Amino acid sequence: MAKESFDKEIQFLRMLVLTSGAYSRQQFAERLGISVHTFDKTLRRLKDIVGTMYQQLPQEQSKEFAEAIRFNYYESADPMLLFLFRAKSLKGSESVRYSLLLAALNDQALTAMELMDYCCGSLPADIPLPDEKTIRSDLKYLEEVGVIRKESASRPYRYRLDNDLVRELTEEELYDLYDFVDVMANTQIPSVQGYLLRDGLKKHLLRNQAEPLALDHFLYKYHYYSRILDEAHLFTLLDAIRHRRRVRFLYFSPKADKSYAAQNTNPLFERESEGKLEKTLPLKVVYDHQYGRWYLLASGREGIRKYRMEGMTQLEEEDAVAEQVFAEKAAALEERMRYSWLLDTGRPVTVRARFFNPGHFEPNFVRERVLLQGQWGQIVAEEEESFIYEIKVNGTTEIKPWLRSFGSSCEVLEPLYFRREMIAEWKEIQAYYESV
Repeated sequence: MAKESFDKEIQFLRMLVLTSGAYSRQQFAERLGISVHTFDKTLRRLKDIVGTMYQQLPQEQSKEFAEAIRFNYYESADPMLLFLFRAKSLKGSESVRYSLLLAALNDQALTAMELMDYCCGSLPADIPLPDEKTIRSDLKYLEEVGVIRKESASRPYRYRLDNDLVRELTEEELYDLYDFVDVMANTQIPSVQGYLLRDGLKKHLLRNQAEPLALDHFLYKYHYYSRILDEAHLFTLLDAIRHRRRVRFLYFSPKADKSYAAQNTNPLFERESEGKLEKTLPLKVVYDHQYGRWYLLASGREGIRKYRMEGMTQLEEEDAVAEQVFAEKAAALEERMRYSWLLDTGRPVTVRARFFNPGHFEPNFVRERVLLQGQWGQIVAEEEESFIYEIKVNGTTEIKPWLRSFGSSCEVLEPLYFRREMIAEWKEIQAYYESV
């Protein structure tokens, strides 16, 4: 997998989403730490992928790349997510070979040698012919990702498509499954695998003459498209945690001027990278739904470290550690995060806030929301018009947006410095709305 290229495309798309295409070519290239030529090359590749995805669209719906991201505002899976993860850094020759292998297995089970003969007879003249080792490597990869399976238990193995899911379900069951996957992929995290399954089901139903309108029951709108891009690293990190392995990556903090650096492949033109090379033991992955961000919590030489996953590039798994070492590190992290609203590991402080109930004739949605979202905090006093909520947390930074989201229905009481911070912020907001 050409991970370097994939990192570059992720950062490219994140910037495109966050800036709405406002950067010039030069500004994009500078922010990414690449040349304008490399920027243009990446843009052409992404345009080609978008064109492949929308080759069946009417000509009048054809879009330029920057507009393609807004193609269907509500259907966030297309093309912002799918075209990147489906194209996931496969080489051109690999894509052609995989397509031929799957086409050959569509109607019958075949051995590796039969598949090699089929590929050699069907590949375009400009693509080199594969050897047996290459075909077996391709089959192993397709088997690992669940696309094909061995039909026989003895050699020579015969392979077939692993499409029992769509073959054994009735049309009505497939519609029900599609609706379920559609809702879950668009409302839960992680989402990537659900989106890919959803898209595969949709194409299968359309091939069977399903009406397109029958598949568009629901519409969705997201505020944080970029959080889906971070899932490129999510499953690698979860695998490293599961197998107690360290990881290595080049990290760009949110404050860095650049968000990407090309790998140095020629020592004559090697240059200093603005990213920081990290080698650490991943312990936990956390998702912040308030800001749509993924975080990695890991243990290194400097103790517990937190990384924004959007700044991680060139991620690779390293050596494994002993189970006892991992357990000790994980226990230390849990102890430091005992009072974390999200992932803060600072000094614990007790926060007290008064919440005001809505009118007498309205449902008490304020109390219901506090009980639902207030984690381990408790309501310690109640009156007719209000109630007091108390919680012990590591610092006030992470709980502040939640308290602030209640607007005039919440008054921070303690600690005093936190109350003064909130007062100063509300005064600043009020100044924005003073008459001109």
